[in-house]
Amino acid sequence: MSLETRPYLLHALSPLHAGTGQSVGIIDLPIARLRATNIPFVPGSSLKGVLREARRSLPTPEWEALFGPLRKVNSQEGDEALDHAGALVVGDARLVALPVRSFFGTFALVSSPLLLDLARRDLDGLEGLPGSLERLAGPLARVGSNNVTASPEHRKVFLEDLDLDVREELAVEAWARFLARALPREEELIRERFVVVDDETMDFLLETATQVDTRVRINHETGTVAEGALWKEESLPAEALLVGVLAAGPSLRHGTQLTAGDILTRALPEPAVLQLGGKATVGRGRCRLALWPGAAKGARP
Repeated sequence: MSLETRPYLLHALSPLHAGTGQSVGIIDLPIARLRATNIPFVPGSSLKGVLREARRSLPTPEWEALFGPLRKVNSQEGDEALDHAGALVVGDARLVALPVRSFFGTFALVSSPLLLDLARRDLDGLEGLPGSLERLAGPLARVGSNNVTASPEHRKVFLEDLDLDVREELAVEAWARFLARALPREEELIRERFVVVDDETMDFLLETATQVDTRVRINHETGTVAEGALWKEESLPAEALLVGVLAAGPSLRHGTQLTAGDILTRALPEPAVLQLGGKATVGRGRCRLALWPGAAKGARP
């Protein structure tokens, strides 16, 4: 079956904890990461579940065409089975730019040639998509013009404990402007703070620049920390940018005629603010989800 696809940009408005539920390190509740690359991501299943609830206002036939039926029917074998599948497919959201503290400009939105190359696969076909960036050896920060994180005196970018030489490139500014097309209100913030570092430096930042909070649970009888209720919890910092793909085929619901384009339009008709991941009651996971303007793409096998 061929699918029509539309890339999306996920913008964390508060710290985002899309966790794994287990840990083998010193962080008790780490965020989800791709195993081979260690890149943080938000599972598409999480995003689809949130969209499913957010679009409850749709007429029931259309809602079921997108997400599947509200009920199950009995199959001939006696097991419960769905009478049709939902037509909407939600891909994982993979990190493309990580907010990192900066001595100048407060913070930088840091990416790397590898992160941008991986994003290009999801963004392929969009008008104005910049090309791949050359991989350069050695610690180096590449910025666009008028970047507020670059020290004009030292010609360096100071990220966390790193001081990196600066190189200005039009291609980096092109990437910043392209990402900002999905979030026009954030164009200045993205353009002025977008920095591309080498892949090795990015690996270091992926390990050290996420947000880690120490949490406790209080015993109400004693007023002190409950036994065993002290843990460390990791989150993607607010302002993180992630890229993914929405896809759809035509409706599979009998009597509901919707094309793949109709499915995608109903799934996300305009930018939406959603609550993703865990720890929502303490302010985690408030995100903006948006498509690029004119993001409709042809069918893919």
